[in-house]
Amino acid sequence: MQTWLKRLLRYLAVEHNAAVSLYRRINRPDGDEWAIYLQRRNLLHAMGERCSIQTNVTFTDPAYTRLGSNVWLTGCTLIAHDASVIMLNQALGLKLDRVGKIDIRDNVFVGHGSIILPGVTIGPNAIVAAGSVVNRDVLSGTVAAGVPARVVGQLDALIARLQTQTEQLPWAELFSHYCESADPALRADIERARIQQFFGD
Repeated sequence: MQTWLKRLLRYLAVEHNAAVSLYRRINRPDGDEWAIYLQRRNLLHAMGERCSIQTNVTFTDPAYTRLGSNVWLTGCTLIAHDASVIMLNQALGLKLDRVGKIDIRDNVFVGHGSIILPGVTIGPNAIVAAGSVVNRDVLSGTVAAGVPARVVGQLDALIARLQTQTEQLPWAELFSHYCESADPALRADIERARIQQFFGD
């Protein structure tokens, strides 16, 4: 019965934009599934393929946000306006406006808790570390971190370091087979190996 209900809720949310809060609460869509919902509903200016967007990502101005393909957003906030001008307009009788696009190109990862501010372009092929505040462009092939975010490394160097570290993991062979097969049994074996390594249990 629960599987039937989840299928119904997914259909209602993705195809008809109905019962979305119930869909989120009961189905708990992962990042891939939520990206499908956002893409189908045309909520962003544009969005490429194979994106993963967690449900806790906030878009304050989705119409001013463009995502390329293979963009991964994890618990971050994308702000394409500066609301302080509203306060200034009301306080001083001014007519100020301050908005900007957010353009995230192909193959970009934005870590949890990051804030992307108006007028920023990220990538392609870039990583924004968790907790960063991005107030200027992040160039292609770089890793940015900090408040405000700045380039802390090159993507090629990070990939080389991660490859070396991965090869040295006790579960490296299991992981390699899992990447090829996506066998759930191998995934469970990897989890056990990790827990054993981390905690000795």
